[in-house]
Amino acid sequence: MSKKTEVVRLEPKELSLIQEIRELSKGRTIKPKIKYDRRPLPLFFDKDKSRVLVIGDLHTPFDLDQYLIHCQKVYKDFNCNTVIFIGDIIDNAFSSFHEIDPDGYGAGEELERAIARVARWYEAFPVATVILGNHDRLIRRKAFSGGIPKDWIKEYSTVLNTPHWTFTDHVVVDDVMYIHGEGGTARMRIKSEHQSIVQGHLHTQAYIDWIFNSTQRIFGMQVGTGIDFSSYSFAYAKRGRKPAVACGVVINGIHPFLLPMNL
Repeated sequence: MSKKTEVVRLEPKELSLIQEIRELSKGRTIKPKIKYDRRPLPLFFDKDKSRVLVIGDLHTPFDLDQYLIHCQKVYKDFNCNTVIFIGDIIDNAFSSFHEIDPDGYGAGEELERAIARVARWYEAFPVATVILGNHDRLIRRKAFSGGIPKDWIKEYSTVLNTPHWTFTDHVVVDDVMYIHGEGGTARMRIKSEHQSIVQGHLHTQAYIDWIFNSTQRIFGMQVGTGIDFSSYSFAYAKRGRKPAVACGVVINGIHPFLLPMNL
């Protein structure tokens, strides 16, 4: 007998967002639900240069609805040609090493909801590089602890139905290293790595810091996040600082931009 597939029903607002993305992909003009400060393109824009859109931690299914629209607009406004997700695209709260909310989603339901949310991003950005974050790796870590060989574990692209996304621990584009960011801030890491760094992981930080010397001009960018802070998954941080909701753009490896979202 074939295994019965349980269908996750999307909320009306999620269906509305998917329709907006489809309209954008067709080149149609739509009225956005958020205000965005459009700025003229810098003079150094060149079709032959890399223009990387950097998308912050999503933690699906607990990402903000409008963050996708924000990133889609930034991609168009800066004429980007490369997309990098900086890590933690899924949350895996059900498998956390911390206390698990007994009233939260079960393992199967959270994964199905995460896959449905990731589908929105895959439709908007069908070719992308995904940096693996600590939350993305939770299942493999538990499998390892349980003595399960890696050959039994499916690839991320198979589980999430994203065949054209590349999953990796880090990537270097135009001498800029893109990593998730465990173990230190971007401004600290550029001092040890002696190269420009873009990273996420730290939800409450979004900045660009520079180092200039006689031979180098390098920067460190904390790109922010796209999480929905009201979700139960982030209850552990409710008494802390609010997240910095933003994405980033890096042009030709030397011109970084930080684009906060209008909340």
